[in-house]
This record gives sequence, structure tokens and C-alpha cells, in this order.
Amino acid sequence: MKIEQIYTGCLAQGAYYISSDGEAAIIDPLRDYQPYVDTLEKDKVKLKYIFETHFHADFVSGHIDLGKATGAKIVYGPNAQTSYEAEVARDGQVFSIGKVQLKVLHTPGHTMESSSFLLMDETGKEHALFTGDTLFIGDVGRPDLAQKVAGGITQEDLASLLFDSLRTKIMTLPDDVTVYPGHGAGSACGKKMSKETVSTIGKQKNENYALRVNMTKEEFIKEVTDGLLPPPAYFGQNVDMNKNGYLSIDSAHEQVQYLDPAQFETAINGLKGVVLDSRSAGEFSKKHIPNSINIGLKGSFAPWVGDIVKDVTTPLYIIADEGTEEELLDRLSRVGFDHVIAFLKGGIDSWVNANKEVDSINRITADALAQKIEGLPAGKNALFVDVRKASEYEAEHVDEAFSKPLAAINEWFSDIDDNEHFYLYCGGGYRSMIAASILQSRGIRNFTEIEGGFGAIAQTNVPKTNFVCPSKVHA
Repeated sequence: MKIEQIYTGCLAQGAYYISSDGEAAIIDPLRDYQPYVDTLEKDKVKLKYIFETHFHADFVSGHIDLGKATGAKIVYGPNAQTSYEAEVARDGQVFSIGKVQLKVLHTPGHTMESSSFLLMDETGKEHALFTGDTLFIGDVGRPDLAQKVAGGITQEDLASLLFDSLRTKIMTLPDDVTVYPGHGAGSACGKKMSKETVSTIGKQKNENYALRVNMTKEEFIKEVTDGLLPPPAYFGQNVDMNKNGYLSIDSAHEQVQYLDPAQFETAINGLKGVVLDSRSAGEFSKKHIPNSINIGLKGSFAPWVGDIVKDVTTPLYIIADEGTEEELLDRLSRVGFDHVIAFLKGGIDSWVNANKEVDSINRITADALAQKIEGLPAGKNALFVDVRKASEYEAEHVDEAFSKPLAAINEWFSDIDDNEHFYLYCGGGYRSMIAASILQSRGIRNFTEIEGGFGAIAQTNVPKTNFVCPSKVHA
């Protein structure tokens, strides 16, 4: 028996590959399916099943393309309804993969069809549980994402179901059963996920706040629903694609054009879409196409594209570092963005060499910021805008800074007074450059973005609040 966790950091997502005696199963595959096919060929095994723990909201699964490529059967738990051929399993149904078995445990609560899969080894011993978004390490799945789909059911109703699922299906398993979750820290599918991506039932019963033995259902409902941020706008579209199908990833890639500067300029004039620059924040700040939005590929690229652009059908025109185009297309497809119209051939250098107009962002180091603060006249305070999450801000921030989370920029950007200069920062400079590019594209230019963000500012004498442990902020 072989179990492999295939973890994708930019999505904080875990897919799983199980093989035994010439047969294999894959749980919650990513959309770019070719690496799975390569692994199957290398191991000389046949893919028998593709198991889906639920209809994912934060990414588009590769189940359909992978099923077509391998002939494997797609399997969901109870309550699932799809527009393509799939087996909807019964609660307790067992599937054989070589000499091992996977048992379906219907665990509704995150969504109505959410199911976990219990792996029993060659001896029949309960060995591992693949929990999807039902149980994370240190957390459980948020119960608010399926309300619209579930026909008027409330997040409290879903939380109640989740409480029962955890206590009747999961906490009753042996303590030594390994827990393999669908996500880790950084995913928007939970609130307090650990950076660890593997645990055991026993350890989670001791450490996970949602599995406290003496916890009442009312306490559980309150704790798992408290402080939930609105889900990203693209989540609903991803659910629809996972339920009803999508353009094959190969077809999505094949339709992309590569345009020279003159062609690219013509294409973006009168644009109904977004000009997206995926280079680093530092490179973008020096020179970029006016009104383009920076979301760096070397970061949580795809989730931020989803958060900022919102609609997966939006046409995208992209400036990228040469050689990164295929990776970029894969990462966009993972969250359903298939409408990449064109790349700028030759990248930003070709644009500059063609004498096209460029813009820049006013950016300084944290040390330079500290010097400017020291040089202010007595009684004069600098204005700061902190675009980190509220929990990060509450833990520690620049003294008297305004909390304006990046994810809500469309709600707060109109409150900015462009007549008064302000300093813009995040945790390390990635998110603040996204915010800077958006603000500047909307005519707001009277600001300075801080290179290195709060991590760098914290090393200077710029006045800051006293640090409060995030766990105590939300205790």
C-alpha cells in the first residue's frame, strides 16, 4: 500500500494518491491532471476511482479531465448531484483498491454532500481518514459556503449537522487513525487551520477546539460561525464548475494568444477585462503598463486573482516573466479562470523597447520610512493604511494606522482622500503592491508603498502597538 499527499502550497490544498496491488485511487485532484497520469504510468498502476469529498468552492477539481484520460470512475458521497456521469455512493459503501478498501463516511456540515473516506489496510485495520473540508488540523470546515445551494438552509443548520458528523462518524474512530485533511493554513475554507498537514484522530481530539469532549452543540455552533469573513466571490462559480463541468484545461490553454506590443496595446484599448501583471512587487513598482494590476506569481497568486477579479469569466491580458506562462495558466485554471486572452510577447521589456507608455509605484524601504517619520514637524502624524487581515492588524500594527483589508478594497477605496498623503503596507510587500496597483489604476496616487511591509517596519523605530498573540485576540 502506498499513500502520497500531494500538497499545493499556493492553494493550501491536499490531494491524495493511494495505490495497492496494481490499482489506484486519487482523492480531490487538482485541475492540471497530467502529473497524476505521469505518476500512474511510472508506478505501472491503473486508476480505478477518483473520489471527491465534496463540491469544492476554492478550486476547480481535475476529476472530469482525469476521468476522461484514465477511464476511472468519479465517486461522490450521498446528496451529490452532477451534470456528468458519476457514482453517488451510499453512506458506509466500501470500494476496493487492490488489497485495501475505502469506506464512505457521509459527514455533512461543510456542505450537504461532504464525505470523508476511511482507508482500511490489507488486514482490514482502520488506517487513515481523508476528511476533505470536514475536519482540518486544528479546525473544521466553515459551515456557510453551501447555504445558497442547499435551498434556504442556514449556516447554523449546517454547523449543527457538522457537530453531529464529527461526533458520530469521526471522533468514534481509533485514536491512531491518521487524519489527512483537504486544506492547511492559508485556505479560506476554515478559520484556525494549523500549518501541519497530517495528524491523528487522538491528537485532534486533544488539540482541536471544535472536538472538545465536553462541548455542547450550542457552543460548537457559536464558535465555528463566529468571525467568519465573507467567502471570496469566485467560490460560487467554482462550485458550479465542479458540479456541472468545465472546458478541458488543454482547450483553455490552447486558446491563448501571444501578442507583440502593438497588438497588445490595441487589444487592451477599450478593454472589457483586466490587465494583470504577474511579476514581483519590486519589478512592478519600477515599471509597468498604466492601469495594470499586480498580483505576483510567486505568492498566493490564484486565490488573490479570485478575490480581486472575482468573476472567472473576466477576460485577462497578462504581462509575465518569460518562461512562467504555463505555470501561470495552470494556476489560473485551478480556480476557474479560463478566459486568458493574451500574453504580452517578450514581457515588459518588449513594451519598453517599443517606446510604449509606462508607469511606476512610489516605493520606499522601512528604514527610509523611519527617517521620514523622524523628520516630521512636532505634532504632525503620518497617515498609514494597513491592508492585512483584521486579525493581523489586531495583533500588532503601526500606531494609529487604519485597518483596510485588501480583500475588501472595492468597499473602502472610495473613502481614500487623495489630497492627503498616506503610507501603505501589508505583511511583506506582496498584498500592499496589489492594493497600490488597484488604487493607482483608479486615480489615487498620493501614497507611498512600504517595501517589506510590517515585517520590515517592525525592525525600525516607527511607533507600533504592543503585540497581542492572535490566539488571545480571538479567544
